[in-house]
Amino acid sequence: MKVIIIGAVAAGTSAATEIRRHDKKTEIIIYEKERYISYSGCGMPYYIGNITTHFEDIVPRDANFFKQKHNVNIQIMHEVLSIDSNTKTITVKSLLSGQIFQDSYDKLILATGAATEKSSFPGGKKKHVFQLRNVNDMKSIKTFLSINTPKTAAIIGSGAIGLEMAENFTRLGIKTKLIARSPMGKGMPEEFGARIKNHMIEKGVSIIAPAKIKEISDRGVVLEDGTLHPAEIVLMATGVKPATELAASAGIRIGQTGAIQINPYMQTSNPDIFACGDCAEYFHRMSGRPTYKPLGSTANKTGIIAGNRIVGGSDQFLGVLGTNIVKVFDLTIAQTGLSVSEAQAEGFDPVVSLDQKPNKPEFMGGEMMMIYAIADKNSGRLLGCQMIGGEGVDRRIDVFAALLTKEGTYEDLITADLAYAPPYSTPKDPLFFTGIKLRQAMIGNAI
Repeated sequence: MKVIIIGAVAAGTSAATEIRRHDKKTEIIIYEKERYISYSGCGMPYYIGNITTHFEDIVPRDANFFKQKHNVNIQIMHEVLSIDSNTKTITVKSLLSGQIFQDSYDKLILATGAATEKSSFPGGKKKHVFQLRNVNDMKSIKTFLSINTPKTAAIIGSGAIGLEMAENFTRLGIKTKLIARSPMGKGMPEEFGARIKNHMIEKGVSIIAPAKIKEISDRGVVLEDGTLHPAEIVLMATGVKPATELAASAGIRIGQTGAIQINPYMQTSNPDIFACGDCAEYFHRMSGRPTYKPLGSTANKTGIIAGNRIVGGSDQFLGVLGTNIVKVFDLTIAQTGLSVSEAQAEGFDPVVSLDQKPNKPEFMGGEMMMIYAIADKNSGRLLGCQMIGGEGVDRRIDVFAALLTKEGTYEDLITADLAYAPPYSTPKDPLFFTGIKLRQAMIGNAI
């Protein structure tokens, strides 16, 4: 059997190594149009901010590594131009030599990832305007910072990349403004948004939100009201979209979210063509509906499933909860599951708990953690959670995600045997109190 994979970052290389783990004979070829492969995209802001100064921490493996260790042939700087599913061939262009050739496959995996949403603002292509999607972007920003030593920066967008880069630009001594269309903490309780905004202001970041942008000039970002916010470097962090052009041109079905439609086995509308990673459309575990939530963790998991199914395995994808987490200076912001409006749209009757509890005793340096949890009034089933605080948010959101996965109820929060010692928690964990508050809300006696 011969398997061709298009894309060599998280999903593509995970698929290749899973195939090789079970099958030593299958021929595996990966075509990648960029120079760098198998890199830590989520680690790039921290390389820019000098949290790590080792390039190898972000790009730990190259094509030779995969050839020597896994007998996987990765052809970098090779762009796949088209797919002919009738003849099971692809047309490839070497970006170094210009040569165009064809290759054939028995099974094909699309791991084409996602691309940054193109700027709709005039001036979005100026030399001091950047995006951060791949290693080339990271290196370009790093080089610009080194040569130009900007003292002011503007970040457009308040998603994970925008928040992380606000911290890392500030860490470098750059006076940073974050400009966003929506208020901080969109989709979260107002208390969350206020805490995020106030914390960032305390750390020296200016927040301009909500705001509408008119253009990006040589001097900075101009709002629709004519206000100029000076910036010697501008980062576009306005989100990504799935890279589906190749699939669509080959007649592969695109889902309602705009990503490639797949079944639980990662198969597309063509059973010999699989898709995984940020180009694929998943379904939400709570609702069963299609969703697009590109995350590195999901890319790795779905790549493994695609590889496993190709060699006859039984793995299948069970959906996403949308679990995500982001560090913003000394704050951690995390969420999983459904929001109240999403729960209502799915026919649930949601009750909520909004609580503040210390993550550990005051004498151990405890600080307040805010937890917003949602449960179904009829069944008690947990539906979603949002958290913000310092230490301990990460493990508690994972507890909540695990309970959502197993369709747990508020009672599980009360009875769970969670770890306790003063350096880590209070005797009654914050999640215990969340369970209590949800129970009270169930009977109409919220406290």
